[in-house]
Amino acid sequence: MNKDKALEDLFLAQKPQFDDSEAFMASLNKRLDAVEYIKQHQEATIRRYKMALVVAFVVGIISGAVTIAFLLFTPATVPLFTFRVQTGWLSWLAANSRLLTATALSLLITIGLISIISNIQDIRSMRVESEKI
Repeated sequence: MNKDKALEDLFLAQKPQFDDSEAFMASLNKRLDAVEYIKQHQEATIRRYKMALVVAFVVGIISGAVTIAFLLFTPATVPLFTFRVQTGWLSWLAANSRLLTATALSLLITIGLISIISNIQDIRSMRVESEKI
């Protein structure tokens, strides 16, 4: 409390002197132009980020749809990948490649959906908090 009072007294004691109003206005306009430039740059950057996010989302949807269509339309008896070496675990991996790939894709889709829902909830909570301010 004491420090706050001392700081307040320090600010109240300062009386700025403006000798040359033209120089002050020129300096103020220069600073305001710099602020406006930074604001425009940040808005352009945010637009680029949003566009990149939309492009990534569309590419993910298309690639996921193509991969799932490939898995569904190929015969179930044909393995997705094979190995020329016939060891125990590699032959098991080749025999179960379709099931393992479908499981991995399902996990990736689930993680993606959880991430999207979490991001939406974070954005909504930020909006609520910014409206309170």
